Amino acid sequence: MILLANSLTSPGIGLVFWSILIFGLFFFLLTKFAWKPILSAVKARDEMIKGSLASAEKAREDMLKLLSDNEAILKKAREEREVILKEARDVRDKLIGEAKGKATEEAEKIVERAKAGIEHEKAKALSEIHEQVASLSIDIASKILGEKLSKSNEQTKLIDKYLKDIDLNKN
Repeated sequence: MILLANSLTSPGIGLVFWSILIFGLFFFLLTKFAWKPILSAVKARDEMIKGSLASAEKAREDMLKLLSDNEAILKKAREEREVILKEARDVRDKLIGEAKGKATEEAEKIVERAKAGIEHEKAKALSEIHEQVASLSIDIASKILGEKLSKSNEQTKLIDKYLKDIDLNKN
């Protein structure tokens, strides 16, 4: 054991030579065959990461642009909605005004027809009253004349009077 411990702490020249030679050969082989593929893989990975970062940045910019476009579209849609609502309110108010005007006209026409009907009924009633008054007047006059003419003396005087009135009217 002492030998082994001694050889590890102070290696022999042959061991150092072979170790350096094997390390050099291994380094040469790694440089010749593995170093270029490793570097190209690292470089490709680096390019891929840079490309991914650029794509992510572009996607973020596109997202921000879309967001601002969406805000603009929403703002425009709100403005259009307000315009449409205002037009709808104006149309509603106009229709209500027209309906009120038509209702007022119809009410006035109905009132006029009612007044005309009332006037017609009033004239008709007055005409009937005149007819009844005339009929009653004739009945009363015939009764009065009947009583007056029942006396023969009175009858002759009345006939003479009417004859004189007729002669006067002819002249």
